[in-house]
Amino acid sequence: MNQPTTPLAQSGSHLPPASPAPFTTRLVPPAASSATRELTRAELDHLRALATLGELTGTATHEFNNVLMTIMNYAKLAMRDRSDAGRDKALTKILEASQRAARISGTILAQARNRRDSMQPTDLAALIQDTLELLSREMRKYRVAVETQLDPATPQAVVSGNQIQRVLINLLINARQAMPDGGTVTIALAPDAASGEVVLSVRDTGSGIPRDQLPQIFEPFFSTKSGPDESGKGGTGLGLSACKEIIDAHQGRIRVESTVGRGTAFLIRLKAAA
Repeated sequence: MNQPTTPLAQSGSHLPPASPAPFTTRLVPPAASSATRELTRAELDHLRALATLGELTGTATHEFNNVLMTIMNYAKLAMRDRSDAGRDKALTKILEASQRAARISGTILAQARNRRDSMQPTDLAALIQDTLELLSREMRKYRVAVETQLDPATPQAVVSGNQIQRVLINLLINARQAMPDGGTVTIALAPDAASGEVVLSVRDTGSGIPRDQLPQIFEPFFSTKSGPDESGKGGTGLGLSACKEIIDAHQGRIRVESTVGRGTAFLIRLKAAA
């Protein structure tokens, strides 16, 4: 039986009683306090973006190495095999590898530019496939099988593709880290005609999240990990909080379901394009 999803808790702060002191207390004007909060939020958003970009760059470096090896090997083949058929095959493989490199670099550049306000109808199925291509080597390395259940009837969603890809990357890396001995991650995409929404889910067969930690899972700097893994990813406590803020900014919803020993699922609802 799955454990029920625990609602997010509202964290409060408790100040100790004031003690007499020979110092004058200066009240901060509300406008200044609001500006300070906005500055802090902007700085936190920047840190989250840098964390994702750093992880993405590390992954892309390995992928680029694979692409370069493919290009080099087929270039050598073309030099040895002087037949038209042999050269055509080699050149086709070199072209395919170059196109893949262009898609990878495009993902990195888009995340670096971080065009937050660029909301437009977006094909989430294509976005999922692009993200999986970027992370395919990492998933294979850690013996994680990826399954997709993409309903072709799913309409486009009104989103910032860069930001939703950032969410996908964070959720997929989290899923991979939850399965240190390998496992399966399933990405599903389906329409919900009744609500006019698109439903995106990422489900793993990993260790699960203890029930008492679920209310804190989207809080900034909270992490169930002790630190980054061997690949240098995770452990900052910025990934899931960034996911929630991005989905909130899209006026969508994100929730988590988890059972210790059986796995975790993140379910996202986004507005479908008209």
